[in-house]
Formats: sequence, structure tokens, C-alpha cells
Amino acid sequence: MQEMTFSPMVDSRPPSRSPRRGPAVALAALILAGLAGGAWYGWHTGWLRTALPQASTMLGSAPATSSSAAPGGTTAAIVAQGNLIATNAALADATARLTALQQRLAELNQQAISASGQASRAEAVLVAFAARRAVERGQPLGYLETALRVRFGDTQPTAVDQIVAAAQKPVTISGLTEEFIKLQPRLSGGPANEGIGDWLSRQIGGLFIIRHDDMPSPAPESRLARARAALAGERVDLAIAEVERLPGKDAATDWLAHARDWVATERALDQIESAALSTPTVAPIPTPAPTSAPTAPAQTAPAQTAPAQTGTAHRP
Repeated sequence: MQEMTFSPMVDSRPPSRSPRRGPAVALAALILAGLAGGAWYGWHTGWLRTALPQASTMLGSAPATSSSAAPGGTTAAIVAQGNLIATNAALADATARLTALQQRLAELNQQAISASGQASRAEAVLVAFAARRAVERGQPLGYLETALRVRFGDTQPTAVDQIVAAAQKPVTISGLTEEFIKLQPRLSGGPANEGIGDWLSRQIGGLFIIRHDDMPSPAPESRLARARAALAGERVDLAIAEVERLPGKDAATDWLAHARDWVATERALDQIESAALSTPTVAPIPTPAPTSAPTAPAQTAPAQTAPAQTGTAHRP
């Protein structure tokens, strides 16, 4: 006996739409499209951006917006203040280094100028001493003549001319002494044209000499002895004074001229030596005063402006 099963029959036809839902869906789509178009137009023209803050203010949402924007403004101000402090510190450090470099440069410049002045003074002293040595030995100056005119020609022209002339016709202390020894017999006697009367008067006058105890003897022999001692001590000026008081001084005309030239040359040498030793040194350069560090302009964080309220919320 066969069993027969019956399965429920499934309706495969698509459900029929309700005739009322079609117009509603189309209307909703049109409304959404209109709202989207209005929103896009309001955003594009800026009306929506202006209206949103006003709406939030009217709804009481302004405190929340201000409170949310405050942390951002505080952070920006802190960062700006930190940058300002760091900039001022860097400027102060750079200024301090620049001041130290300026002071060091001034010190080096002053040292160089001082060294140059000392070298110039030493060279002038060497030239003066070398000229004295050459003149006193009766040697020609050579290159020292040019050095003398370069170093002392402007300040001591007369002394330089005297030294150059003395080098061309040298007179030494040894030459003066030898010439004086040869002249002694003639110096103690009378002049060559002395007559008998003059000779007798001179002899009688030499017998009686009136003087103080502390005064040197005016006798010719005493004067000759003092002149020899003065020449030995290179006091030619004293020897000249003694020879000029001797009775035979006319025989020493050439010797006196040579001795006076020697004295003038020694004075000229003393003048250039004094000028070399008294060469003025360069005044020190004042150290530049440290400059204050420039300060960077103050940077302020941009102020957070709250949107202006254009309306007042009314409670119902």
C-alpha cells in the first residue's frame, strides 16, 4: 500500500505592491533631495556657516564651544612664551660671546701696537749708540748716516748735521790729548811776538799771586796739569777753559777749534740718544663697553574670539 504525502503548495508569484506606498516614497525622495540641495546651497554661499554659530548660541551651546577652544589657545600661548624665552637666551649668549671677542681683539691690537712701538724705540736707540761709537772711534758713518736722517732728521736736524760733519772730519779724545801734549811748552810760555818788557812783566807777575785758599792756582803749570786731568776724564770743556787762560793760548787756536767741535758733537750725540729714549709710546686703546643683549619682540598668542551673539534665546 503506497503512502501518499501532500506538501503545501507555495505561491511563487511576487507580492503585489500596495498601491498607496509608491507616491509616499517618491514624496520622501523629493523632500530629501530638496533638503540636500538647500544644505549645499547654504554651505556654498556661507549662510549655513553663519547660521550654525547663531543657532548654537541660541540653544545654549556657546559655553561648551568656548570651553573646548580654551585649551588650544592656552597651549599656543605657552609655546609662544617658551620660544620667546629661548630666543632671548640665545641672543644674550651670542652677545656675550661677541663682547668677549671684541675685548680680545682690542687686547691683541694693543699688544701689536705696543710691540711695534717698542721695536721702533729699540731701533732708534741702536742707531744712536752705533753713531756714537763710530764718531768716537773716528770711523765713517756709512749706512748710519741714512738711518740717522730717517730716525732723527725731522726732530733733531741740527744734531744730525753736526754728527755727519764730525764723521767726515773726525776728532777723537786721543787725538786731542796728543796734540795738547805737543803744545804744552808753547802754552806755558808767552806769545811769539812777546817783547822783553812783556816778558819781564809776566815773570814778575808770576812771583806774587794773591788768591783764596779754596781757589785753584792760576799758575801756568797748575793750569796745564788741570787741563791734562780734564782730557784724561774726557772733560774737554774744562780743558778748554784752562787753556784759554794760559799765556800761550794763541798757539792753541787749532786745538781749541778741534776741542770745541768735539764738545759740540758730544752734545749732538746726547740729544739724539735722549730723543731715542724718550720716543712716545702709543696710548692704550679703550676697551669697548659690553653691549646689552637685544630682546626679541614679544610674541602673543592669537586671541580666541567668541562668535558674536546676534540673537537672544527666549525661554518658553
